Amino acid sequence: MQFDREQWSGLRDNVALTLSEQDLQQLQGINESLSLEEVRDIYLPLSRLLNLYVEAQQYRHTVRDKFLNSTNEKVPYIIGIAGSVAVGKSTTARILQALLSRWPQHPKVTLVTTDGFLRPNQDLVARNLMHKKGFPESFDIKALVDFVAAIKSGKASVSAPIYSHLTYDILPDQKVSVEKPDIVILEGLNVLQTAVNYPDHPHRLFVSDFVDFSIFVDADTDLLKQWYIQRFLKFRKGAFTDPNAYFHCYSKMTEREAIKTAAKIWDEINGVNLQENIRPTRNRANLILKKATNHQVSSVKLRK
Repeated sequence: MQFDREQWSGLRDNVALTLSEQDLQQLQGINESLSLEEVRDIYLPLSRLLNLYVEAQQYRHTVRDKFLNSTNEKVPYIIGIAGSVAVGKSTTARILQALLSRWPQHPKVTLVTTDGFLRPNQDLVARNLMHKKGFPESFDIKALVDFVAAIKSGKASVSAPIYSHLTYDILPDQKVSVEKPDIVILEGLNVLQTAVNYPDHPHRLFVSDFVDFSIFVDADTDLLKQWYIQRFLKFRKGAFTDPNAYFHCYSKMTEREAIKTAAKIWDEINGVNLQENIRPTRNRANLILKKATNHQVSSVKLRK
């Protein structure tokens, strides 16, 4: 089923917007300028839909426990968010986390990014994969699947590595703990990837096998490239100026050099990864958010 903005907005069913302008400023990404109107028209209906799905799952678990005459541990509901570099996955994830945590049925919503399961740079260098960071082979897929499986089993505390975009590497000896949340939002390039993307993986379980509802954030390739270059230019004047930043050298470039460099990175790495590994998973998603200019969602597709 496909909905335009007006049709989709009408499905929020008078759900009140509980985010303020100040909240939104803290949630949006470096390259996005989302309005409260966008949150109201697109993300509120989505949070209502997800709330209904979570309630339905909770009811099914109650029925199962009644049938088995048991009281099993609560199992978190897992939402996967996939899409290209620079499409705004992280912002979508943060907004949904904020909205869903305001529903009384599931106040504890945890956000985890699969970036933490990238192999450390030292490992990537040894495998000659630094130029393919973000491609399926650059992830420790077994560790990622084990992490999601542990969450879905209802384990009390599960830890994941932390990735730093400043150092462009996994932070040694640092972990984030996931402790029995109501909902886990799992955001990353590879949330919907399968055996096609990991032909050498000896197991046949993948992240998508544990995801209850999946979202693909989509946009045309020319827009994605434009957004990536814009984001690169903003990082050049921001995070890249930190002497500890992995990409500190880019802060010394002229704007023309930076644009050329960003375009080259997109054409040789991110654009290739998009076409070969990310976009082919799009139709596996339960819902597709299609973005147009200014990161505004132009249409929504919901699988029947």
